[in-house]
Parts: sequence; C-alpha cells; structure tokens
Amino acid sequence: MNDNNSSAVSDPMTFGKMVVPHDAWDRAPWNRWTFQHVRDMTPTAQVWRGPGPASPLHVDLQDIETVSFEINGRKETIGGFLQTDFTDGFLVLHRGKIVAERYLNGMTERTPHLSQSVSKSIVGTVAGILIERDMIDPQLPVTHYLPELEATAYRGASVQHVLDMTSGVVFDETYTAVDSHMAQLDAASGWKQTSNPLWPKSVWDLILTLKASECAHGASFRYRSIETDVLAFVLQNASGVPLAELVSRELWVPMGAGEDAYFTVDAKGFALADGGFNATLRDYARFALLHLNAGRGYDGRQIVPRTWILETSTGGRPELFGSIYHDVLPEGAYHNQFWIEDSKRCAYMARGVFGQFVYIDRQSDFAVVKFSSWPEFLNVERSQTALAATHAIREALK
Repeated sequence: MNDNNSSAVSDPMTFGKMVVPHDAWDRAPWNRWTFQHVRDMTPTAQVWRGPGPASPLHVDLQDIETVSFEINGRKETIGGFLQTDFTDGFLVLHRGKIVAERYLNGMTERTPHLSQSVSKSIVGTVAGILIERDMIDPQLPVTHYLPELEATAYRGASVQHVLDMTSGVVFDETYTAVDSHMAQLDAASGWKQTSNPLWPKSVWDLILTLKASECAHGASFRYRSIETDVLAFVLQNASGVPLAELVSRELWVPMGAGEDAYFTVDAKGFALADGGFNATLRDYARFALLHLNAGRGYDGRQIVPRTWILETSTGGRPELFGSIYHDVLPEGAYHNQFWIEDSKRCAYMARGVFGQFVYIDRQSDFAVVKFSSWPEFLNVERSQTALAATHAIREALK
C-alpha cells in the first residue's frame, strides 16, 4: 500500500534488534520481516479454518531449480531466480500434487504472509459463491445493496462494474504520492497514521468521499483497489456477515485450510478486502487447487460454482485493458477480481504489489504460488521474469 502524509511519523517499533518505522513498515527493507509479521503492525481479524482436518496435499517433489529460461536477452535458472527475486515462499502444483516447495527469508510452512492484492481474488471468489446462490445479482447497481452510495460517483455502477474495475469513479492509485487516494486508503485502513484531520477515518468513510467520475461506467478498465472494498461491503450487506467470518464460512473452512488466516482491519473493525489478507503458502496452494478443480473441494463438494470459475478464466474484455499493463500481459484482461493472461487456455492470476503471485492454468492442471518482499511496489522486469519462469516450469513438467 502507500505512504500517508509525510509529516505524520509515529514512534518506531522495536522487535528484537530491528527498529521498524510505523509509517514505513510495509516498505523495503523492513518488508522482508514485516510481511510475515503483519499482526505485530496493525489490528487484525481472524479467518477461522474450522474444527475439521486439513485437506490432504499430495507431494511428488521434482527438481525444478535447473530449469532454464530466457527473458529480455538474459538466461536464468529457476534456482537463480528464486534466490535473486526476494522470494519468501514458492510452491508449484501439477496434476493435483505439490512438485516444488521452497521457503526462504525465514518463512516456514506455518508462517502467514501478507498477500497484498491477491486478497482481491479471495474476495472475488467468495462473491462468485454468493452470486450462484442468488444472494447477489451482479447486474444490479451497487446502490441496491449500498444505498448510501447514491451520493457518490458509484451511482449507476453495477456490481459487475466493481468486480471488473470498470466503474468510471476517480480513484488515484499512485502508490508513492503522499496525497493520493491510496495514501488516504493507507490511513483509513489503519496501516498508517496521518495528521490531516480532514482525511477519512475508515475505509467506508473514504468510499463516501468518491464523488468524481472520469468516464462512463463500463467504458474502461482502471485498476482501483477501492473497488474491492466496495465489493466487500456489498457482500457483507447481502449476507449480514462480516467479511472475515464470510471468507471463513464460505471458503476457508470448506476447502480444508490447514491454518487460520487473517485480515487487517480499520478503526471500525472492517476488514481490508483489497490487500489485507494473510495466510500460509500451503493454504494459498489449496485456494489455487480449488480453482484447478473447477471449484470442487477435496471431498468432492462443489465449493465455488464451476460455471463461475469457467466464466472468470475465459472472460474479461481485452479492449478495455489499459496500455500500462501491456508490458506484462500483452493479451490480458481483468475479470471478477482476477488478471486474465490467456482466456483460451484458462490461464489467470491473482497478483499483488511487492511480488505476490498466484498463477492458475486450468488447461495444464498447473499452478504456481510465489510470495515475495520486493524492494519496489511494481517492477515490470521482475513481473515479466516471474511469468517467464512460470511458463518454463509449466513446459518442463509436460
């Protein structure tokens, strides 16, 4: 996420020999430690795994470190890539089995890791479940579920517009600006502090300030993190259940998660849907496996609707995809809170800043989960390298 008002610097936090500035805890170099210790940074809400056994994960480890690939004129190996890309955890699934699993930078099998915007795809998947039950109609306006938004630029936007980030609402996603909407979201979510008394005190309060439009609803894709938070409030109002409890009930418990997950929460106790989800590498793998199995759980139960997964992985409108993303996904699209890489082979992704990545290829029955602590929010070359490495592993496992 992002800096808030630079004049609001609170006392640093000390953990052992590490001193972490409160208003930079999610930045390099401190993110190498903090992304695995988010509960020490900010309030959180539990996503309970339930009382039952964890779903089994079958293991058939293979040597992938020597797999080579080429990117931007240079040759790499998977082993070298993992060592140089600020990797914290890395896991590969193929034909229902874990074929590679690596932990670096002190991460372990039981360590929860901040997923940043991978959170969006977790929330989007729960939305798919509620849509199938007719608890939510994606074609209805968001104001059907959140009438307070009639006074905002979301008036007239549908739930599907929010799912696809194609509302026309102005939201400045600039990560490094101290006065952007993202800076306000950092403060509103409780991640940072601000001395500006006019800034919103919660995520909901921030949503209510968004009254400017930049284009017609549905006319263009613009990456707006706040859209996922709007979606979360729709889910909560339709279900009557707080987001953390909803994710537990509809996804984490039925898929057989091995560990509790958690969301960061704001001052009013609302979970940060757009980037505050934390879980273990293996549980993110269970999430990917659920998608590979067309929504069926380990016990054969249909947890996520098959039709929704198929439509998500093959949907989206590439003509709306902004040129800013073409360097990484030249044929890409965005749909239902997922990045679509290749709709023909049902290859799609959950992605987050600082190198968070869940890649799902249903045609190849293949997935990769990578969690990182890059020094930068975004890096085109690193993103291209991660995709090239993923493709090389996929080809090597054929």
